Amino acid sequence: MRNLWVHITGPDRPGILGHFLEGVAQLDLEITDLEQVSVGDRLILAVGVRAPSEIGIAHSGLTELGNELGLAVELRDEVRETRGQDTVDLVVTVLGEPLQAKSLAQVGHTLGRFDANIRRVETLARRRLHCVEMLASANPKTRRELSRALLAVAADHEVDISVQEEGLGRRAKRMVVMDVDSTLIQSEVIDELAAYAGVGDYVAGITARAMNGELDFQGALRERVALLKGLPESALAEVAKKLDYTQGARSLIKVLKGMDYKTAILSGGFTYFTDRFQAELGLDYAYANTLEVADGALTGRTTGPIVDGQRKKELVREIAAREGIRLDQVIVIGDGANDLPMMGIAGLGIAFNAKPRVREMAPHNINRKGLDSILFLLGIREEEIERMEAAGG
Repeated sequence: MRNLWVHITGPDRPGILGHFLEGVAQLDLEITDLEQVSVGDRLILAVGVRAPSEIGIAHSGLTELGNELGLAVELRDEVRETRGQDTVDLVVTVLGEPLQAKSLAQVGHTLGRFDANIRRVETLARRRLHCVEMLASANPKTRRELSRALLAVAADHEVDISVQEEGLGRRAKRMVVMDVDSTLIQSEVIDELAAYAGVGDYVAGITARAMNGELDFQGALRERVALLKGLPESALAEVAKKLDYTQGARSLIKVLKGMDYKTAILSGGFTYFTDRFQAELGLDYAYANTLEVADGALTGRTTGPIVDGQRKKELVREIAAREGIRLDQVIVIGDGANDLPMMGIAGLGIAFNAKPRVREMAPHNINRKGLDSILFLLGIREEEIERMEAAGG
């Protein structure tokens, strides 16, 4: 017996696969593998079969079948890929606005330089954003070097490139945890409060340095909150009216909730605001710092433990354990240095439009406008996102 690949190409139409496989069955050929893709109105079908050593009858029968269906048929001896312990399947996701041919060419050249064989290419998005997903077999010993080389391509071509190992771990995510300031929403709340108190520029400078990892977060928070002493409590409501969600935030949460994900926000900001975001978006968990108020004004202090980077990491562990979710099933999204600890323990840690030092250290980077672009790293197609957004209005 011989193992063969039957390659079929031609115009696509409904029912053609069933007709062809019916013919294969009549030739008494055992099917060992099957792959099909349609590109535009063209069909590309590969059928693995086990045939007698003398393949003349099978060849003539399949060719005649192809002619009847208007398909071109080619038979080749099966060549087993040398995949297994010495290779690892990687999913390379490339995002751009737009995505140029030269960028994709450089990705292809880089994969080739590391002897990574591209086995599948699929377009996930082509309207709001252009996204291409590649599945490649690579040498696990050079995976880190390959990832670094692809990140260099991303920087040179102003695209985003994510490299993940293919497998159940990638497809079995069950929880998303997000930072709030400059991630879920567009601004830094404490800077907005400081502007209301007349110390906006000074506080914004501290915030930028703290988020880039240049300052101790707890000390920087205490210093900034102290400058808010005497601010009327009513100012919180005024600032809340001005806060806007990041583009794509509602879409991201709606789609993931539709997939039964648990959702959480962990913020170095303040519960006054995160409680409102939780209620508006229907989030499962929300943790932040609590501003102390006395006689209708801020005291310049917080109460309770400060939610810094270490506390965020602890909270991810606590929430995951409470929900019976493994850490490798958790997605973490943030932009600041205080988000790196929780990114580090998650199955998928993503720096979103992050500070420079954070981008250097984060496992994955997305520098697009829309927070929902993160869905493409899960292999979700643009059409699927749009259907889930439309569901329920």
